[in-house]
Amino acid sequence: MATGAKDSAREHVVEVLAQQPENPLAIRVNQIGTACCHRDVLDIVRAATNEVTLVVPKVESAADVGFIDRLIRGAGAELPSTTDNVPAVRIDVLLESAAALRDLDAILGASPLLRAAVIGYADLSADLAMPSVGETSLWDAVRSQVATAARAHGRALIDGPWLSTAADEAFTHDRSRARSLGFDGTWVIHPAQLDEATRIFTPSAEEVAWASRIVETLADAVAQGAGAVALDGQMLDEAVAVRARSVLVRAGVEWAEVTR
Repeated sequence: MATGAKDSAREHVVEVLAQQPENPLAIRVNQIGTACCHRDVLDIVRAATNEVTLVVPKVESAADVGFIDRLIRGAGAELPSTTDNVPAVRIDVLLESAAALRDLDAILGASPLLRAAVIGYADLSADLAMPSVGETSLWDAVRSQVATAARAHGRALIDGPWLSTAADEAFTHDRSRARSLGFDGTWVIHPAQLDEATRIFTPSAEEVAWASRIVETLADAVAQGAGAVALDGQMLDEAVAVRARSVLVRAGVEWAEVTR
Protein backbone atom coordinates (compact mmCIF):
# COMPACT_ATOMS: atom_id res chain seq x y z
CA MET A 1 0.00 0.00 0.00
CA ALA A 2 1.35 3.43 -0.94
CA THR A 3 2.25 5.82 1.88
CA GLY A 4 -0.58 8.17 0.89
CA ALA A 5 -3.07 5.33 1.16
CA LYS A 6 -1.70 4.43 4.59
CA ASP A 7 -2.20 8.02 5.72
CA SER A 8 -5.79 7.92 4.49
CA ALA A 9 -6.40 4.62 6.25
CA ARG A 10 -5.03 6.04 9.51
CA GLU A 11 -7.30 9.08 9.23
CA HIS A 12 -10.28 6.78 8.71
CA VAL A 13 -9.37 4.77 11.82
CA VAL A 14 -9.14 7.97 13.85
CA GLU A 15 -12.59 8.99 12.58
CA VAL A 16 -14.02 5.65 13.68
CA LEU A 17 -12.45 6.00 17.12
CA ALA A 18 -13.86 9.51 17.45
CA GLN A 19 -17.35 8.00 17.11
CA GLN A 20 -16.72 6.20 20.42
CA PRO A 21 -17.57 2.64 19.34
CA GLU A 22 -19.08 0.58 22.14
CA ASN A 23 -17.20 -2.63 21.34
CA PRO A 24 -13.45 -3.01 21.83
CA LEU A 25 -11.42 -2.67 18.63
CA ALA A 26 -8.22 -4.37 17.46
CA ILE A 27 -6.23 -2.30 14.95
CA ARG A 28 -3.24 -3.59 13.02
CA VAL A 29 -0.52 -0.95 12.82
CA ASN A 30 2.37 -0.84 10.38
CA GLN A 31 5.59 -2.70 11.03
CA ILE A 32 8.13 -1.25 13.46
CA GLY A 33 10.86 0.58 11.56
CA THR A 34 8.59 1.85 8.80
CA ALA A 35 7.69 5.49 8.31
CA CYS A 36 4.11 4.89 9.47
CA CYS A 37 4.37 2.78 12.63
CA HIS A 38 4.93 5.54 15.16
CA ARG A 39 2.30 7.75 13.51
CA ASP A 40 -0.21 4.89 13.69
CA VAL A 41 0.39 4.31 17.39
CA LEU A 42 0.39 7.96 18.43
CA ASP A 43 -2.74 8.90 16.49
CA ILE A 44 -4.69 5.83 17.62
CA VAL A 45 -3.84 6.28 21.31
CA ARG A 46 -4.70 9.99 21.18
CA ALA A 47 -8.05 9.21 19.55
CA ALA A 48 -9.01 6.16 21.63
CA THR A 49 -12.03 6.61 23.88
CA ASN A 50 -12.69 2.92 24.57
CA GLU A 51 -10.66 -0.27 24.80
CA VAL A 52 -8.26 -0.59 21.86
CA THR A 53 -5.73 -3.29 21.04
CA LEU A 54 -2.80 -2.51 18.77
CA VAL A 55 -1.84 -5.54 16.68
CA VAL A 56 1.88 -5.18 15.98
CA PRO A 57 3.22 -7.23 13.05
CA LYS A 58 6.62 -8.89 12.77
CA VAL A 59 7.63 -8.44 16.39
CA GLU A 60 11.06 -10.03 16.84
CA SER A 61 12.43 -8.82 20.17
CA ALA A 62 11.59 -7.42 23.57
CA ALA A 63 12.94 -4.10 22.29
CA ASP A 64 10.19 -4.03 19.67
CA VAL A 65 7.54 -4.42 22.36
CA GLY A 66 9.27 -1.83 24.53
CA PHE A 67 9.21 0.66 21.66
CA ILE A 68 5.44 0.31 21.27
CA ASP A 69 4.95 0.44 25.04
CA ARG A 70 6.83 3.74 25.29
CA LEU A 71 4.91 5.23 22.37
CA ILE A 72 1.62 4.32 24.03
CA ARG A 73 2.68 5.78 27.37
CA GLY A 74 4.09 8.91 25.73
CA ALA A 75 0.89 9.52 23.80
CA GLY A 76 -1.13 8.84 26.94
CA ALA A 77 0.88 11.38 28.89
CA GLU A 78 -0.46 14.08 26.57
CA LEU A 79 -4.06 13.21 27.43
CA PRO A 80 -6.03 14.87 30.24
CA SER A 81 -6.15 11.70 32.33
CA THR A 82 -3.34 9.19 31.82
CA THR A 83 -4.92 6.76 34.28
CA ASP A 84 -8.16 6.62 32.31
CA ASN A 85 -6.62 6.26 28.88
CA VAL A 86 -3.36 4.30 28.85
CA PRO A 87 -4.74 1.16 30.57
CA ALA A 88 -7.40 0.97 27.83
CA VAL A 89 -4.72 0.40 25.18
CA ARG A 90 -3.27 -3.08 24.81
CA ILE A 91 -0.73 -4.77 22.58
CA ASP A 92 -1.08 -8.00 20.58
CA VAL A 93 2.19 -9.26 19.12
CA LEU A 94 2.13 -11.02 15.75
CA LEU A 95 4.81 -13.73 15.71
CA GLU A 96 5.99 -14.19 12.14
CA SER A 97 9.66 -15.24 12.18
CA ALA A 98 12.19 -17.68 13.56
CA ALA A 99 13.71 -14.77 15.49
CA ALA A 100 10.40 -14.21 17.26
CA LEU A 101 10.22 -17.86 18.32
CA ARG A 102 13.84 -17.74 19.50
CA ASP A 103 13.17 -14.73 21.78
CA LEU A 104 9.59 -15.65 22.66
CA ASP A 105 9.96 -15.55 26.44
CA ALA A 106 11.57 -12.10 26.41
CA ILE A 107 8.97 -10.77 23.97
CA LEU A 108 5.97 -11.94 25.99
CA GLY A 109 7.42 -10.59 29.23
CA ALA A 110 8.43 -7.21 27.84
CA SER A 111 5.38 -5.09 28.75
CA PRO A 112 2.41 -5.21 31.12
CA LEU A 113 0.36 -3.77 28.26
CA LEU A 114 0.82 -6.95 26.23
CA ARG A 115 -2.50 -8.77 25.92
CA ALA A 116 -2.01 -11.65 23.50
CA ALA A 117 0.32 -13.60 21.25
CA VAL A 118 -0.82 -14.35 17.69
CA ILE A 119 0.86 -16.76 15.28
CA GLY A 120 1.26 -15.33 11.78
CA TYR A 121 1.46 -18.44 9.63
CA ALA A 122 2.07 -16.92 6.21
CA ASP A 123 5.35 -15.16 6.98
CA LEU A 124 6.38 -17.66 9.64
CA SER A 125 6.00 -20.60 7.28
CA ALA A 126 8.19 -18.84 4.72
CA ASP A 127 10.85 -18.10 7.32
CA LEU A 128 10.83 -21.67 8.62
CA ALA A 129 10.49 -23.22 5.13
CA MET A 130 7.31 -24.99 6.24
CA PRO A 131 3.94 -25.30 4.47
CA SER A 132 1.42 -22.73 5.67
CA VAL A 133 -1.48 -25.16 5.33
CA GLY A 134 -1.70 -28.91 5.17
CA GLU A 135 -1.18 -31.52 7.87
CA THR A 136 -2.11 -29.82 11.12
CA SER A 137 0.37 -31.74 13.24
CA LEU A 138 3.28 -30.05 11.45
CA TRP A 139 2.59 -26.93 13.50
CA ASP A 140 2.11 -28.67 16.85
CA ALA A 141 5.65 -27.90 18.04
CA VAL A 142 5.33 -24.19 17.23
CA ARG A 143 1.86 -23.93 18.73
CA SER A 144 2.99 -25.69 21.90
CA GLN A 145 6.03 -23.43 22.21
CA VAL A 146 3.90 -20.30 21.88
CA ALA A 147 1.23 -21.68 24.22
CA THR A 148 3.75 -22.45 26.95
CA ALA A 149 5.36 -19.01 26.79
CA ALA A 150 2.02 -17.20 26.63
CA ARG A 151 0.60 -19.02 29.64
CA ALA A 152 3.80 -18.51 31.62
CA HIS A 153 3.35 -14.76 31.20
CA GLY A 154 -0.43 -14.71 31.60
CA ARG A 155 -1.10 -13.70 27.99
CA ALA A 156 -4.04 -14.66 25.82
CA LEU A 157 -3.31 -17.05 22.98
CA ILE A 158 -4.76 -16.51 19.50
CA ASP A 159 -4.22 -18.66 16.44
CA GLY A 160 -3.50 -17.01 13.13
CA PRO A 161 -5.88 -17.43 10.21
CA TRP A 162 -6.26 -20.66 8.29
CA LEU A 163 -5.10 -19.53 4.88
CA SER A 164 -8.17 -20.47 2.87
CA THR A 165 -11.60 -18.88 2.71
CA ALA A 166 -13.80 -21.93 3.35
CA ALA A 167 -15.21 -23.17 6.63
CA ASP A 168 -14.66 -26.74 5.49
CA GLU A 169 -13.58 -29.96 7.19
CA ALA A 170 -9.90 -28.99 7.03
CA PHE A 171 -10.63 -25.65 8.71
CA THR A 172 -12.69 -27.28 11.46
CA HIS A 173 -10.06 -29.95 12.09
CA ASP A 174 -7.22 -27.46 12.30
CA ARG A 175 -9.02 -24.95 14.52
CA SER A 176 -10.24 -27.73 16.81
CA ARG A 177 -6.66 -28.91 17.18
CA ALA A 178 -5.60 -25.37 18.09
CA ARG A 179 -8.26 -25.26 20.77
CA SER A 180 -7.08 -28.61 22.16
CA LEU A 181 -3.58 -27.12 22.42
CA GLY A 182 -4.91 -24.33 24.64
CA PHE A 183 -5.65 -21.49 22.23
CA ASP A 184 -8.31 -19.01 23.31
CA GLY A 185 -9.48 -18.09 19.82
CA THR A 186 -8.53 -17.61 16.22
CA TRP A 187 -8.38 -15.07 13.47
CA VAL A 188 -10.36 -15.87 10.35
CA ILE A 189 -9.65 -14.83 6.80
CA HIS A 190 -13.26 -14.80 5.58
CA PRO A 191 -16.67 -13.98 7.17
CA ALA A 192 -17.91 -17.44 6.16
CA GLN A 193 -15.63 -18.89 8.85
CA LEU A 194 -16.92 -16.80 11.74
CA ASP A 195 -19.75 -19.06 12.88
CA GLU A 196 -17.64 -22.21 12.84
CA ALA A 197 -14.73 -20.51 14.61
CA THR A 198 -17.09 -19.17 17.26
CA ARG A 199 -18.60 -22.61 17.79
CA ILE A 200 -15.19 -24.24 18.16
CA PHE A 201 -13.79 -21.77 20.68
CA THR A 202 -16.97 -21.25 22.72
CA PRO A 203 -17.48 -23.77 25.53
CA SER A 204 -20.41 -26.08 24.87
CA ALA A 205 -23.45 -26.28 27.14
CA GLU A 206 -22.08 -29.57 28.49
CA GLU A 207 -18.72 -27.98 29.34
CA VAL A 208 -20.42 -25.05 31.09
CA ALA A 209 -22.63 -27.42 33.08
CA TRP A 210 -19.57 -29.46 34.13
CA ALA A 211 -17.65 -26.34 35.16
CA SER A 212 -20.62 -25.00 37.12
CA ARG A 213 -20.96 -28.25 39.05
CA ILE A 214 -17.25 -28.22 39.88
CA VAL A 215 -17.34 -24.65 41.20
CA GLU A 216 -20.55 -25.23 43.15
CA THR A 217 -19.26 -28.44 44.70
CA LEU A 218 -16.00 -26.85 45.79
CA ALA A 219 -17.80 -23.80 47.19
CA ASP A 220 -20.13 -26.04 49.22
CA ALA A 221 -17.17 -28.04 50.52
CA VAL A 222 -15.36 -24.89 51.65
CA ALA A 223 -18.51 -23.62 53.37
CA GLN A 224 -18.83 -26.94 55.25
CA GLY A 225 -15.14 -27.08 56.13
CA ALA A 226 -14.54 -30.30 54.20
CA GLY A 227 -10.90 -31.28 53.73
CA ALA A 228 -11.37 -33.45 50.66
CA VAL A 229 -13.93 -33.16 47.87
CA ALA A 230 -15.10 -35.66 45.28
CA LEU A 231 -17.58 -35.43 42.42
CA ASP A 232 -18.69 -38.34 40.25
CA GLY A 233 -15.86 -40.42 41.63
CA GLN A 234 -13.17 -37.82 40.89
CA MET A 235 -11.15 -36.01 43.52
CA LEU A 236 -11.37 -32.25 43.06
CA ASP A 237 -8.41 -30.00 43.66
CA GLU A 238 -7.34 -26.47 42.77
CA ALA A 239 -6.10 -27.53 39.31
CA VAL A 240 -9.56 -28.81 38.43
CA ALA A 241 -11.08 -25.63 39.86
CA VAL A 242 -8.82 -23.44 37.73
CA ARG A 243 -9.87 -25.35 34.62
CA ALA A 244 -13.56 -25.03 35.53
CA ARG A 245 -13.30 -21.29 36.16
CA SER A 246 -11.49 -20.86 32.86
CA VAL A 247 -14.36 -22.57 31.03
CA LEU A 248 -16.90 -20.29 32.70
CA VAL A 249 -14.94 -17.14 31.89
CA ARG A 250 -14.61 -18.17 28.23
CA ALA A 251 -18.36 -18.78 28.17
CA GLY A 252 -18.97 -15.28 29.51
CA VAL A 253 -20.08 -16.50 32.94
CA GLU A 254 -18.50 -14.91 35.99
CA TRP A 255 -17.63 -17.96 38.06
CA ALA A 256 -18.47 -16.14 41.31
CA GLU A 257 -22.08 -15.94 40.10
CA VAL A 258 -22.33 -19.71 40.02
CA THR A 259 -21.80 -19.97 43.78
CA ARG A 260 -24.45 -17.44 44.74
